[in-house]
Amino acid sequence: MNRFAAQVELIAGSGGVFEVVIDGQKIFSKAAIGRFPDDGEIVRLIEGIGSEK
Repeated sequence: MNRFAAQVELIAGSGGVFEVVIDGQKIFSKAAIGRFPDDGEIVRLIEGIGSEK
């Protein structure tokens, strides 16, 4: 949260769903790839979004 000056919301779900969405864009979906993110993977994905702008 501090590193990216972000507001974070955890939405409880069921069925093992784990998704990361930034500004309406899904950047990670456990259901789509069948695994939880690796260490640092979410940070790298977020940094990638920042470099696209």
